[in-house]
Amino acid sequence: MDQLRRIDRLERERMESSGLAVAATRSSESKGRERPEPPDPLRTAFERDRDRIVHSNAIRRLAHKTQVFIAPDNDHFVTRLTHTLQVAQVGRSMAAALGLNEALTEAICLGHDIGHSPFGHTGEDALAGIVDDGWIHSHHSVRVLSVLEPLNLSWETLDGIRAHPWKVEPPPATPEGALCRFADRIAYLSHDLIDAMRAGIIRYEELPFRAQALLGDRHSRWVTAMVHAVVDGSLSAGEVTMEADVAEAVGELRNFMFERVYLRPEGEEHRRRAMQIVEDLVRYYQANQSEIPEALPVDRPALERAVDYVAGMTDRFALRRHAELCG
Repeated sequence: MDQLRRIDRLERERMESSGLAVAATRSSESKGRERPEPPDPLRTAFERDRDRIVHSNAIRRLAHKTQVFIAPDNDHFVTRLTHTLQVAQVGRSMAAALGLNEALTEAICLGHDIGHSPFGHTGEDALAGIVDDGWIHSHHSVRVLSVLEPLNLSWETLDGIRAHPWKVEPPPATPEGALCRFADRIAYLSHDLIDAMRAGIIRYEELPFRAQALLGDRHSRWVTAMVHAVVDGSLSAGEVTMEADVAEAVGELRNFMFERVYLRPEGEEHRRRAMQIVEDLVRYYQANQSEIPEALPVDRPALERAVDYVAGMTDRFALRRHAELCG
């Protein structure tokens, strides 16, 4: 008896067709890519998207981009890359439990923050104040993957990346994109809590009582409780959602994190300094276009090119360039 057998793209597509939930997105039914390509003999369209994102330059830069704490000294603090890996793991686990397309979920989760600026949401706020129509990292993620480092991804993957923030409308067109929204929130709330405790900013006993009661007293229990609430709530509702009681507890926890961690007064000077660095760099490169790498599109307005370049910087590169240029 053969110990291995070949499972090519056509066989995988047949397995998707017969094995996934009715609501799942089948790769064989994808709306396709901006530039048509011959199909891969082994991988489905969404597996191909996932692999392209994993091997991109942009995802490697996430290793040195802020999640919450800017340029932390402790090696165990979460970075934008480790956050992305955790989102992908949580998303894929939920997709498997719900009979949704795991490869599409993973591709969306791996690409969701790929366009994030240096210094996390602080850098995003700085860029939003510079660009006339505003700037949001999810839209820039699509721009990175479509224009700056064009990977010619499937429509469904780009749509999920575009709409992964809860404030973005319209919402994701696929249930896999909706899963990424929940996976993102589950990952950042759980690991940001750990980082805040590690930094001595908060103690577990200070968390909202309902969060303690429903989510448990350690990281693994927080993740498990929220994942189960999405799986059970979605199976009950027939669409991707979270059980109401846990969703309310998560909302309280999120509000607590914004008040005590993300926007704490003690961090205001760090935020102000990071925003100034981003603004200074954008204004410098806007006025000195010849210093922007030729890899970026040259037929665009000066401000747009400067924003594209600065948004792609890692925290440490932005700090080093600012020190060289501005002292």
